[in-house]
Amino acid sequence: MNLIIEQGNTSSKVAIYDEEGCVVTSFVFKEFNVCRIVPLFEEYDLNYGILSSVIEVDQELLSFLDEHLQKFIFLNEPVALPITIQYETPETLGQDRIAAAVGANYLQPGKNILVIDAGTAITYELMDHQGIYRGGNISPGMSTRFKALNHYTNKLPLVEEKEEIPLLGTTTETAIQAGVVNGIVYEMEGYIREFQEKYPDLLVF
Repeated sequence: MNLIIEQGNTSSKVAIYDEEGCVVTSFVFKEFNVCRIVPLFEEYDLNYGILSSVIEVDQELLSFLDEHLQKFIFLNEPVALPITIQYETPETLGQDRIAAAVGANYLQPGKNILVIDAGTAITYELMDHQGIYRGGNISPGMSTRFKALNHYTNKLPLVEEKEEIPLLGTTTETAIQAGVVNGIVYEMEGYIREFQEKYPDLLVF
């Protein structure tokens, strides 16, 4: 079985895939280290693995994975990629962004692709039909926007996302929720619309 680990800014996502590429199970950890990973090796027959991280990686964790997997890949700058990176500072390009571009290109080779990934930050990655990564953008994620409004103002409260978001807020809380969430939606729709003008056959992940 295959072990896939993606360490983000606020949590670590772990998935186990079978030989056919189907997800067997997945987990989200706020804190992630060797103690978290050992039970997975005890329960599943793990042979191959890859780790992508945007934070400093625990060397003990890397050593454990390298020793206990038949083949382990730590996605960093020296790793050979099946796509061409056209980025002025490739050494600063986050591994999560690279993984998103590679994954989308693998699923839909020969296509013009826009990948949108929403987390602590929202990232936009553009791949063309030749497998060339053209670049991308980064903007604050939803929780980051909520926290920024609370932190950098004197009176605005810290609010959380809700299932139902109005178009127009009628309280300070709903005004913040509507402004942040609808703002993100309009931002995404704007990027999609602009890129579709240049690439009419654009696929969006």
